[in-house]
Amino acid sequence: MKAAKILIVDDERQMRLAMSETLRRAGYSTSEAGSGSDALLMFEKGTYELVVSDIRMPEMDGIELLSRLRASDPEVPVVMVTAYGTIEDAVEAMKRGAADYLLKPFSPDYLEEVVARMVGRRGEPDAEDRYHIVTEDPEMKRLLNYMRKTAGSDATVLIQAESGTGKELAARFIHANSPRCGREFVAVNCAAVPENLLESELFGYEKGAFTGASSDKAGKFELADGGTLLLDEISEMSNLLQAKLLRVLQEKEIDKVGGSKPIPVDVRVVASTNTDLAERVRTGAFREDLFYRLNVVPISIPPLRERPDDIPVLARHFAKRYGRGRELELSKDAIEAMTAHSWPGNVRELENVIQRAVIVCSGEKTELGPADIFTPGAAPVRTPSTAGIQPGTTVREMEQELILATLKRTGGNRTTAARLLGISLRTLRNKINEYREQGVEIE
Repeated sequence: MKAAKILIVDDERQMRLAMSETLRRAGYSTSEAGSGSDALLMFEKGTYELVVSDIRMPEMDGIELLSRLRASDPEVPVVMVTAYGTIEDAVEAMKRGAADYLLKPFSPDYLEEVVARMVGRRGEPDAEDRYHIVTEDPEMKRLLNYMRKTAGSDATVLIQAESGTGKELAARFIHANSPRCGREFVAVNCAAVPENLLESELFGYEKGAFTGASSDKAGKFELADGGTLLLDEISEMSNLLQAKLLRVLQEKEIDKVGGSKPIPVDVRVVASTNTDLAERVRTGAFREDLFYRLNVVPISIPPLRERPDDIPVLARHFAKRYGRGRELELSKDAIEAMTAHSWPGNVRELENVIQRAVIVCSGEKTELGPADIFTPGAAPVRTPSTAGIQPGTTVREMEQELILATLKRTGGNRTTAARLLGISLRTLRNKINEYREQGVEIE
């Protein structure tokens, strides 16, 4: 197999040589440039699978080099190298299109790991590693085994779990373990797309179907043909669109908006929701026939608070991921504090907390303690205690109190409030409109 060619750019000769030697030992072919202008000349004359460049260089810095490289060939990944004290440079580089960054000082092993990920040289990992389904919990291990067994079929899957538990990761895990793994995995958030646009987003449209339809557009079902389609927040789909989705699942064909004939599709559908879909069926908010059509392979992911064994292993996993080569340990007190926390945001909240802790801790620090994890300025938002509930208070009244309290706590940020409440942004907006109609003042 031909060795991947990598261009190393750094004005410091020793650093340049050290990176080059590390990658050559790993089996790569490397070229070296001592300046941004030299790198551009070499890039124009040669073909490279990856560029690794320092950010702080005289004359032409790494940010400018990144912009010019992407203008020349936007497909070639560029990894930026920066020191701890200039982390804002790395943030800017990522905004400009850098594929990743290395934070000095980094180990040779970590350099190899990042490069392997960028050029695809690492041996093909199994789906559990690829999608970071890390667990020590017995129930989660049984669930992963169940997903592996059912992945081989084409049966529809319904994943029901709280926000932040990893529903999309579970869907990707199923896809990766299925015969469809070599085809497309396409995801669409049904709550994030306006209701009047969701049909054309899913099924596509023909040119001239409506004002502004200047050309044909393939929908998500067509894009996922032969592969897997994840319909996230399926509970937010309108009744009319539910009926059309049911027909697609039954007939294996779609009707594009403005189309004249059905188009056959071969798609495995995985649906997910953070609500009790059976309850929505009972209230008439979701079609019963569609529910049973989706719920062939039911999957329920337990919340993190019910998986205490997973908290330390996930925390260490995220510390390694965001440490970018730094060896960061978690103190015993930090583990105890995290285990005692209820994690209303589940794995997503834990990941965000660890990422923040790694970013703000000093470069010399090797251990994260409770103060690093739960910093005063970023204390977890907790829901109101049941101690204030008065006899005779209805569930509807408590729901309104909880929503208003969370909105107040988040400064009116609806996206954050919806995430903390474990509901979709559309549901929160509907609740706010309902309260305003009742005369409740909401900022």
